[in-house]
Amino acid sequence: MKRKHTTELLTHIPLIALGVCFALPFFWLISTSLKPDAQIFRIPPVWIPHPMRWSNYPRAMRYIPFALYTWNTLRICLFCVIGTTLSCSLVAYSLARLKWRWRNWIFYSLLATMLLPGQVTMIPTFIIFKWLGWIGTPLPLIIPSFFGNAFSIFLLRQFFMTLPQELSDAARMDGCSDWGIYWRILMPLSKPALATVGLFTFIGSWNDFLGPLLYLNDERTYTLSLGLQMFVGQHGAEWAMLMAASTVMTLPIVILFFFTQKTFIQGIAMTGMKG
Repeated sequence: MKRKHTTELLTHIPLIALGVCFALPFFWLISTSLKPDAQIFRIPPVWIPHPMRWSNYPRAMRYIPFALYTWNTLRICLFCVIGTTLSCSLVAYSLARLKWRWRNWIFYSLLATMLLPGQVTMIPTFIIFKWLGWIGTPLPLIIPSFFGNAFSIFLLRQFFMTLPQELSDAARMDGCSDWGIYWRILMPLSKPALATVGLFTFIGSWNDFLGPLLYLNDERTYTLSLGLQMFVGQHGAEWAMLMAASTVMTLPIVILFFFTQKTFIQGIAMTGMKG
């Protein structure tokens, strides 16, 4: 028993050390957001600000239309989550459960697109959206999600392949169509994988800076990432308020992960168990 406790202790010490290393930048972010200006660049560093300037938060959010940018960001994120989960699950269902010619070749070609850097397709994609007249609107940030992406399709396909084929066969014998099997059988069983894809998509859309920078040119449609950039341009020396605004932008992602971490980890663990 003593040896078991010693082994667990030796295992957890490196994990705790790594956890502290990962949490340290976030702690410094929060600490800096509460500091008076005189303590920000002090050497040795001041880890616990005294006094704590809670007023940095309301001041930071008054400099930019924070509520408007939050709403714009949330709207884009929600549409992207809906579009990605629907489109990717349909394609993954076809690749995992339906038998058709060239299915595996299509899947391998889809995976090959993940090797293509986004910078290669940036200009052609911009030209297409300009031809459609979508520049200056959130549509270039939303509509592509309804056409799927290779990574999410791969995750969902691998998860669908772990589900017993007998479920689909039994439903088909009862007269259920392929659409019915997808919607009534597989989708309810795939909540962990769908939650994983949705969380990845939400985080990616929430933190996206390049997409809004390319396609949004009206301040009324800006997202939080562009709002922070605008804050840096106007108040670059206000480090405490910048850290406060960054903390407020980061907190929803942290809270979302803590509430969904069980489902998220389950979805990751169960994906890819069958090839």
